[in-house]
Amino acid sequence: MTTKALVAIATTGLVWVTATGSVAAQQTSVPDFFSNFAGWVANTEDYEAVEGSPGPVTGDPAHPYYSNATARRLGVSSNYRVADLTNPNVKPWANEIMKRENEKVLGGGIGFTARSSCMPAGVPTFAAFAAVQPIYFIQTPKQVTMIFEGDAQVRRVYMDVPHSADPKPSWYGESVGHYEEGDTLVIDTIGLNNKTFLNNYRTPHTEKLHVVERWKLLESNALELLFTVDDPDTFFKPWTAAFRFHRVQRSALPYEEVCAENNFQFEYHVPVAQKPDF
Repeated sequence: MTTKALVAIATTGLVWVTATGSVAAQQTSVPDFFSNFAGWVANTEDYEAVEGSPGPVTGDPAHPYYSNATARRLGVSSNYRVADLTNPNVKPWANEIMKRENEKVLGGGIGFTARSSCMPAGVPTFAAFAAVQPIYFIQTPKQVTMIFEGDAQVRRVYMDVPHSADPKPSWYGESVGHYEEGDTLVIDTIGLNNKTFLNNYRTPHTEKLHVVERWKLLESNALELLFTVDDPDTFFKPWTAAFRFHRVQRSALPYEEVCAENNFQFEYHVPVAQKPDF
């Protein structure tokens, strides 16, 4: 997506938010996630457990993860994530995949992430892209568009419509949404393919994956994501996690970035087009 196209989308969103905000408020108060080119950056590097629900896969305490930023702050070497395989909610086949991926990292290999491999993240991992660069929301009456600044990956949420009867599996699935309580965007996603991981600890899933997200504007500079993952072929029970963000204000829309260009140092390889799309 080009910067010119982003400007067009953003302009459309701003027209709706400002010109028809009073009309929308008569039906459902709409939280403004965009507000003059605002983006959202994550406060933490990993999902947080939610009390009263099974939690997400986290890191192995014996092998703590240090991002580049954390490593610089602590004066240690950065590394790759190693999953804690003791989570009792994960079914054996998925645990075996994480064990295999752990062994690659502990053997000196590179831990896969969608971002470093220039691949689509899927849901809910799209939110984890914001650990370094922001996510933007463009809101119109019929669609919410979520754009990651890093390489302009896009999610589209279709508002106030039902799911298709049998959506074809895809990288970001079929997302439908609605607003609740004047401060929350609820997104229900199905139709996801099984080519992605659920987190940066390389937790797999099947095409039965169903994700419900609640993006809640806590205040003008704080955003909370609560999401529930249901995949009966991968987990014994649905689990819930939280992810929080803070606002970053831009004076203009994000620059255009091509992630995969000349990015061949990773052993998982980046996508390469072998033939034209059209």
